[in-house]
Amino acid sequence: MGPKRRQPRILIAGLGNFLLRDDGVGVHAVRALAQSRPRGVICADVGTAVLDALHLLEWAEKILALDAMEAGGPPGTVYACGVSDVEGAGIKASLHELSLLGALRFLKGKAQPEIVILGVEPQTIDFGLDLSPPVAAALPRLLEAAQDQVARWRAMEAEV
Repeated sequence: MGPKRRQPRILIAGLGNFLLRDDGVGVHAVRALAQSRPRGVICADVGTAVLDALHLLEWAEKILALDAMEAGGPPGTVYACGVSDVEGAGIKASLHELSLLGALRFLKGKAQPEIVILGVEPQTIDFGLDLSPPVAAALPRLLEAAQDQVARWRAMEAEV
């Protein structure tokens, strides 16, 4: 039996404004994941205060960002993309993802973490605490996609 491999440091960041209905889907999701989070994973309710989470961004080797994302699909569509997709013209990223990418610029001298963004197409961005019906219905798919991504990262690390 070989030496035990160290698991990657994974941060799941819930982004968005919880007070604006579907804009808070990332916060709803990370709160649900925190109840059964995988061992060694930090689930953080970042909300819109991305710079307040800078210490977690510095710690992480892998970041899974959960947020609302307008990409043109029907409300409740779950998207998975990388940083290059968000920085390109194909997806209208939310301000939270852009501020996450901006915050990473503060990590001078440190290798940039790998980032995957899971987004959900919103229906309603307006005052309120509840998710719209299509976004609420998409929440289990978002949670499953998040767990699958963590499992993929761990499996890739085990192969090294």
